[in-house]
Amino acid sequence: MRWTRWLMGGFLLLGYSANPGPAQQIGKYIPIQAGSEVDHAVTEINATADPAQKLALIDKFAEGPGKEGDYSILADGLYVDYYLAQKNYGKAFEYGDKLFALDPDSFSNAMNMIRAASDKGDADRLISYGEKTQGILQRYKDSPAPAGTSAETWADQKARTLESNKDSIVYIQQAIFSGAYQAKDAPKRAALLTKFAQIFPDSPYANQALGVAATAYQQAQNAPKMLEVANGLLAKDPSNLGMLLLLSDYYGEKGEQLDKAEAYAKKAISVLEKAQKPEGMTDEQWAQQKGLQKGLALSSLGQVNIEKKDNAQAAENLKAAAPLLKADDGSYARNQYRLGFALLNLKKNAEAKDAFAQAASVNSPYKTLAQEKLKGLAGAAPARRKPS
Repeated sequence: MRWTRWLMGGFLLLGYSANPGPAQQIGKYIPIQAGSEVDHAVTEINATADPAQKLALIDKFAEGPGKEGDYSILADGLYVDYYLAQKNYGKAFEYGDKLFALDPDSFSNAMNMIRAASDKGDADRLISYGEKTQGILQRYKDSPAPAGTSAETWADQKARTLESNKDSIVYIQQAIFSGAYQAKDAPKRAALLTKFAQIFPDSPYANQALGVAATAYQQAQNAPKMLEVANGLLAKDPSNLGMLLLLSDYYGEKGEQLDKAEAYAKKAISVLEKAQKPEGMTDEQWAQQKGLQKGLALSSLGQVNIEKKDNAQAAENLKAAAPLLKADDGSYARNQYRLGFALLNLKKNAEAKDAFAQAASVNSPYKTLAQEKLKGLAGAAPARRKPS
């Protein structure tokens, strides 16, 4: 039985602004002549505060000048804005999808759809619109210079446009990451976060997404996917503390790839020694987090030592881990349970009983297991074995 609560070092679920500032347009540009019928209609719509009256004006526009040429894009955009303001997300999605059919590269529409999916808490739509958004951005980056514009001028214009949309792009990534992270079902959360990292491989949140995905797969007891994601992330980021802890513990518990497990645990301790306190964390909080993470690494080392029949070194590492893990009942109980077996193997029965008693003293899945060991020790001499 395994019960582990992982601390993903440095992970913070960031807040985000739902209203990034104005930026240069990506997608079709719809010019409106000043003083025209369209200009007057749009001005009246924007100036109207009453929702029912505003919708009536939009309907009138959509059935009139909004039916002509690219003005239908403008009409669908007005509907999207209206239904977003009314929190009628079904209708917002309906008109947003119509707008995409007319202008597949509308970045502003992608923003609105992601905002609607985020407000509704629809993680599947967030991922779908996120993939669409990334396609829009990639096509824009790859687009050739229009006729009459030099390649150099066009490259400069694209760079300025992307820079002006930087806050919006950050908002999009944060909104999708947050929505995927908050999925309650562990397999679903893992799949969404893995997909996020695939869609936005260069995002500053990509590695965090993969780290959380790996632990979610672990929670779902999907070891093959957990190993795939965790090893993939460690290949990209060899000093990723969360993955070093996760994999060292997994391999140690399984009794597999013990040299790798030992190396990962030791590297985790080395990474912690050089780690900088995250912004916004107090010195006390940072000390507690570092201590708990070091305790997890030492406990993993102790398990590897048991598997390698080096029980004296196991007892040393597990004893060092104990005070660091005291704040987390599950991790502390498992550590003391492991220590009990190491001490039994060293024929230190009295100390082993103390370790099992400590494992049984806190509420965790190890409480009953430790109590059973104590009953067995009270009635018979213990057999040499390792924890299961």
